[in-house]
Amino acid sequence: MQTALLPEDIISLAERVVAENAAAGRMVVLAESCTGGLVAGALTEIPGSSAVLDRGFVTYTNAAKMEMLGVASDIIETFGAVSIACAWAMAKGALDRSKADVAVAISGVAGPGGGTPQKPVGTVVFARVVRGETGEPEGELRFFDGGGGPGGRAEIRRQATLCALELLLP
Repeated sequence: MQTALLPEDIISLAERVVAENAAAGRMVVLAESCTGGLVAGALTEIPGSSAVLDRGFVTYTNAAKMEMLGVASDIIETFGAVSIACAWAMAKGALDRSKADVAVAISGVAGPGGGTPQKPVGTVVFARVVRGETGEPEGELRFFDGGGGPGGRAEIRRQATLCALELLLP
């Protein structure tokens, strides 16, 4: 019998995120696009996650990113939704609209379509914003292999979820 909805690697990392953030007295917020709520879903698989997860925003469309998170249209028009600039604006918007201490945002091309030569399938951007910290925003562009065949979309989303969970560790 399956005891968890998600794969074991995601569950074990989510357990660490919940335990370590709870120990630090830290709340988190998520702004998810290509992962469609998987990161928040992974956290809520863990008992006690309500002490850590403030809320999550699933902003799949550009309009949702602008309306729910306050991402400026010129960021999307200039850099695209799959850009560090957009992910950072998503994370900042999520933090501003929550009571959390740290925000992580994810946006990417999960495939099988939608890729371009500049941003092929498997391109995913992440950003983290910590309340009260100044300095350069944290952002990262990653490329995840495996998007070409059957199950490719799921594999890219799995890898993106793991990466986002790692960014939530204190």
